[in-house]
Amino acid sequence: MALSPARTRASIYEGTRIPHPIPTVLRVPQDLRNTGDVMTVNFGPNHPSTHGVLRLIVDLFGEDVVGLEAVVGYLHTGFEKNMEQKTWWKAITYPARIDYLSYQNNELVFVLAIEKLLELKVPPKAQWMRTCLCELNRIHSHLVWLGTAALELGAISMFWYAFRERDLILDLFEMVCGARMHTRYFQAGGLAEDIPRGFFPEARKFCDWMPKAIDDYETLLTRNRIWLERTRGIGLLSAEDAIALGQSGPVLRASGVDWDIRRNEPYLTYHQVDFRVPVFPQGDVYARYRVHIEEMRESVRIVEQCLDRLENMEGDAWIADDRKVVLPPRHELHTSMESLIHHFKLVTEGYRVPEGEVYVATESPRGELGCYVVSDGGPKPWRVKFRAPSFVALEATATCMHDALIADMIAIVGSLDTVMGEVDR
Repeated sequence: MALSPARTRASIYEGTRIPHPIPTVLRVPQDLRNTGDVMTVNFGPNHPSTHGVLRLIVDLFGEDVVGLEAVVGYLHTGFEKNMEQKTWWKAITYPARIDYLSYQNNELVFVLAIEKLLELKVPPKAQWMRTCLCELNRIHSHLVWLGTAALELGAISMFWYAFRERDLILDLFEMVCGARMHTRYFQAGGLAEDIPRGFFPEARKFCDWMPKAIDDYETLLTRNRIWLERTRGIGLLSAEDAIALGQSGPVLRASGVDWDIRRNEPYLTYHQVDFRVPVFPQGDVYARYRVHIEEMRESVRIVEQCLDRLENMEGDAWIADDRKVVLPPRHELHTSMESLIHHFKLVTEGYRVPEGEVYVATESPRGELGCYVVSDGGPKPWRVKFRAPSFVALEATATCMHDALIADMIAIVGSLDTVMGEVDR
């Protein structure tokens, strides 16, 4: 891991550093441009070195980054428009692919929007299991961020440690629904299937192991001299600028703003569990690292509390009993013609959702994940729009790049934890 040139590390700045008149573009001062010593280079578009297909047009004066513009759109897939052409039932498969690291959370926000329009009551068992899986998914996403962010700065061993624990979480997802990613386990009304036998002891094993693994991560990085040199005082973003740029999640909390939707505007069962919201005021790459580490510790605590409740819910309903929305139990298909017909109609034609519009916000691993849905009363959504935290986080790139070196740019862009599938949609 190479050291960047020694220099004085500035503390968090006062006032604002948001570029003007375009907040997302860092312009080269004209007098510096006139020297003829500014070189413009393309950083990308390449994959997977920037967590997706991202192009950065970078102006360099020696090793100093003096200008920057992020160009997106190379990964555009039209998820939202595709969802508007599918029935509500079939569209649930799309949100998971928008953010391929936070698939459970993305499925959840769309399902919550459907349930809000339907005024559908979800059984407590399903609510607790959703909370459990979303927190496991948060750890999963943070592990991928930690491993790749460290790898980009040369800490190769960190990548393998992080992916070791990630594989344990994927094993749990596979046990629940048969798929390791893009699970489609969340349905309107509850869960696709009941919680399988063997899930609870395996999840307990993970919860016993994970805190020790996080201790190992901190042993490798938290006081590592090279890691500190590459992350402290770099990529500064003040609380004022973070709010002005609409930041949320770890980026916002690493700038000293104490805001978490799980606590401030609770959904699922978050109002019934005890957890702490990590906040660090430094606003640099290191603070974002610390937020991610502490959030993993808190997520383990939440999962343990969910397991305590779920283990006492054996035999409880895991999905709502509304045959207009929910598929009939599989065992009825062999004995009831009405159930067979109903199953066929739901899968092929879907169910109708009352006319109206709704916005639902959740706390994904990257921040506020919002889903705006409009229904015209038909079997398909009339309009779907996601508020993607990765897209908003990318808007802070130019502000964070003040006084940065080309080597720092790698750390800064990585610390914002953006997923390009969510940016382009």
